[in-house]
Amino acid sequence: MFPVLIGTVVIAGIVGYITEKTGFTRNGYLQSIIICIGGAFLAYFIKLMFGIGLRPAGVNAIVSSLGALIIVPTHWRKR
Repeated sequence: MFPVLIGTVVIAGIVGYITEKTGFTRNGYLQSIIICIGGAFLAYFIKLMFGIGLRPAGVNAIVSSLGALIIVPTHWRKR
């Protein structure tokens, strides 16, 4: 259980860095990594408590990180 949590954080950090490096987002490196890790933590604990999520933990981390990067910055952006 603990190695899966550490792997989830590492994968989420890498996804946050790559999305910022490629220009998919323009939040800043640290902000994107924090958003990705938060989304991955949320998905990990939902998977742990309720069993809802994708089966492979790595795919779950990638999908939840990208989802958090799409939802969070656009929600707080001024119109």
